[in-house]
Amino acid sequence: MRFAFKTAPQNTTWEEMLAVWRAADAIELFESGWTFDHFYPIFSDPTGPCLEGWTVTTALAQATRRLRVGVLVTGVPYRHPAVLANMAATVDIISGGRLELGLGAGWNIEEADAYGIPLGSLRERFDRFDEALAVITGLLTDERTTFEGRYFQLRDAMCNPKPVQRPHPPICIGGTGPTRTLPAAARWAQHWNHPGAPVAQWQADRDRLHACCAAIGRDPAEITTSIHLRYDPAQGPAALAEQAAAFGAAGLDLGIVYLPPPFPIADLEPIAEALGPLAR
Repeated sequence: MRFAFKTAPQNTTWEEMLAVWRAADAIELFESGWTFDHFYPIFSDPTGPCLEGWTVTTALAQATRRLRVGVLVTGVPYRHPAVLANMAATVDIISGGRLELGLGAGWNIEEADAYGIPLGSLRERFDRFDEALAVITGLLTDERTTFEGRYFQLRDAMCNPKPVQRPHPPICIGGTGPTRTLPAAARWAQHWNHPGAPVAQWQADRDRLHACCAAIGRDPAEITTSIHLRYDPAQGPAALAEQAAAFGAAGLDLGIVYLPPPFPIADLEPIAEALGPLAR
């Protein structure tokens, strides 16, 4: 089992984000760091502060030396996929090939309505997501991309320079929907993220992903599996390690430790010590 961490850029400051990422960058246990893509804080007071995910992730990539970096996950409705492909290529270059490209169909109606961003019905959202995956992958991989879809049309389009990682940075798709999300992950992803559930539910969703892979003839071993491991400072690192061990025994590849604000920087070393025996 491998380990990463996530710091949602909400209800915090840039200085606090920078401090925890620099501290984590010095701890070898953590292979990657993640932010999120929202404009309002989620599951908390929506009027609070929230830094823009891609901008802050780019800055954190420059402030660190070895951590892989990613937005878990990018809401496709917020940016045209051709724009997002150029952003991803640029961040991969800036970071020296450390980008993990997290993508999702989007869900936050509150912030979308406030900004006049149409999410559409669930079906429309996922139809747009499927088209965006094809557009982004084409632009990052091919010299020129032509695409004719309902939502996006490209004509001999280019994205240059290309990312450092070839054919493109690893794509991480987040979510558990059996009808659209898991088939999309089976087709496009190198990494699938589960937002969080008991071990048995994670196993059931993982098995559904594997069935989607079998349906298209893809080896599921090509897809890293991850889940958020919620860290509670009141319970401490031992409780986190117990949680991680249960998922590790079930076959999880990557545990992403979700750190709450104010970020418990002093706990990072004890967390690493507690999780270290589970690392492989």
